[in-house]
Amino acid sequence: MAGRAAVPEVIWARPERTGRGPKPAYTRADIAAAAVRIADAQGLDAVSMRHVAAELGCGTMSLYNYVPRKEDLHELMVDAVSGEHEQWEPSGDWRADMLRVGRQTRELMHRHPWLPRLMSPVYGFSPNALRYLEHCLACLDPLDMTYGMKMQLVGMLNGVVTMYVSNELATAERTRSLPWSAEQENAARIGYLGSQVATGAYPRMAAAFSEDPGPIDLEAVFAFALERVLDAFAPKG
Repeated sequence: MAGRAAVPEVIWARPERTGRGPKPAYTRADIAAAAVRIADAQGLDAVSMRHVAAELGCGTMSLYNYVPRKEDLHELMVDAVSGEHEQWEPSGDWRADMLRVGRQTRELMHRHPWLPRLMSPVYGFSPNALRYLEHCLACLDPLDMTYGMKMQLVGMLNGVVTMYVSNELATAERTRSLPWSAEQENAARIGYLGSQVATGAYPRMAAAFSEDPGPIDLEAVFAFALERVLDAFAPKG
């Protein structure tokens, strides 16, 4: 395959395009933007070298001069949308700043629903990913701990956000496939659950529902999950 390395290679360490010829017709940013458009509209599985080449109006084989592997294409996509992270002057309140980071990451994943599938530490070396991490570490400057621990905090926060959004997206996808509304299904399931709890076979669940019958505030649950991660790193005493 043209341009494919026989040894491990980071795409950011290689030239934008290999091979001889005229000035490159496309940049990595062009290619990434085309792939992101396809993924946003049709899902990640629709992203292929052939499809991206068609979006750009070039031949599939010529695209390999720019992007040797599909995995590299995925890395370009992750980097492109990572550039959407807002970066602000840290407030001095590390918890507030990291909660803001978490909320922003959730919004980013909802704009690009394919992103949770590609979340991997392997893609953490791209230019925009490095800028994002540097920003997070700047937000954590007031926290007195090693950089290793701070990076663990960022990783755990991203992990919680990714899992939460993945569940949100899966639930939304399932709801779209149903012949009834989400409200109708929830009513049916709550009715069934209530009938089972009323049998007396589940006293602890009955006590739990009597304390807080719902409905569940999903925004509050998300905020609570982020807070618990930050609690694990807060100074004791």
